[in-house]
Amino acid sequence: MLLSPQAERNCEALCTVLEDVLEDQSHRQLFALELGSGTGQHVIRFALKMPFVTWQPSDIKEESRDSIKAYIAAAHVMTVLPPVHLDASQPWEKWAGLPRYSCDVIVAINLLQYSSFQTAQGVFNGAGQILRQNGLLITYGVYAMNGTITPSCNEHLDEELRKMNPDWGLPDTDVLRQLAYGNGMRMERMIEMEEFYKCLIFRKL
Repeated sequence: MLLSPQAERNCEALCTVLEDVLEDQSHRQLFALELGSGTGQHVIRFALKMPFVTWQPSDIKEESRDSIKAYIAAAHVMTVLPPVHLDASQPWEKWAGLPRYSCDVIVAINLLQYSSFQTAQGVFNGAGQILRQNGLLITYGVYAMNGTITPSCNEHLDEELRKMNPDWGLPDTDVLRQLAYGNGMRMERMIEMEEFYKCLIFRKL
């Protein structure tokens, strides 16, 4: 099992957000896709807190998928499916065979800042196809606002990301809003989280 200290720190806050935005649908069974599930800590916690959701974790890395499998086995959760390989930069038809309009929720935690713009495009294009009407795309991370990165610690984070990979960096909320609009979604809420992190909630129209 892999262990992420950051995942341990933000798990409860993210659970609270998800429970809040999904509360009005808790009377029925939902299907959720997590993009870039990483260690698997998040999806297990979500499953334990929200038994009315069936979760499909995914990751591009085999070591992450192995870690997710280990967490599933250790937690004995029945509402988390085996992890699948999924590259969000690819066309949605290559998203592990998930059919159109099959998801109620898509979650992407700390994915966009560690990805290229092509991946961001892929996330929104895929969500536009795979989400059902009124489905939610929920992203979590640090963002630029209106083309500006503030405060200085976020500028430093953006510089460090670009040193690791020139295609990475803090995504701009205005750009994401436009990507959402172009794929039949709208930004519904922006929730302030810890240490300048935010949850962005997009709804499929």
